Amino acid sequence: MTFRLTVHPDNPQVRFLKQAATILAGGGVAAVPTDSSYALVCHLEDKSAVDKIRRIRGVDEKHNLTLICKDLSELAHYARVDNRQYRLIKSATPGPYTFILEATKEVPRRVCHPQRKTIGLRVPDNIVILELLAAHGAPLLSTTLIAPDESEPINDPDLIETRFANAIDVIIDAGACHLDPTTVVDLTPMGDGGAAVLIRQGRGELAALGL
Repeated sequence: MTFRLTVHPDNPQVRFLKQAATILAGGGVAAVPTDSSYALVCHLEDKSAVDKIRRIRGVDEKHNLTLICKDLSELAHYARVDNRQYRLIKSATPGPYTFILEATKEVPRRVCHPQRKTIGLRVPDNIVILELLAAHGAPLLSTTLIAPDESEPINDPDLIETRFANAIDVIIDAGACHLDPTTVVDLTPMGDGGAAVLIRQGRGELAALGL
């Protein structure tokens, strides 16, 4: 059974987000709004939930998953970030950007890229997901809510419920949000003196990154 919790997009009801956090802590998968499109999220340490997210998306372990963090201090806990990388991230955070970075030992190997040992990290500019993070008490593992064999995100809670009712445990309905996914930038080359590499142009403007 899929729970659907309808919240105000600008002043979300904390009691509903606590309900969603309880479901996530128990191994559930949630569809949540962000500052880009809706995303699938789960508890970082729950292998079954991570596997479930990959099945829903139709992706394998080589697809970079993303940790959604509440602020830059959390991001630095889960990724190795030098001064150049940090300045670039800070220039566009919070916002609709995902940064590929080398993961620290705090990130389970099973959620990292198997060869590169990288993880996507981001700090969104959306009160609903930020309040959910506060209720959960830790970052959430995420991926853009795109159906298998499709290229566009799904941002309509009614459609999400219709198409994924048997797969998603809870939908946090804050109405339709943006259809564009995040802009994804690989920052790992900067660790060797190179330049950041654009992986996907999404909602985030490149000018904010100096690219």
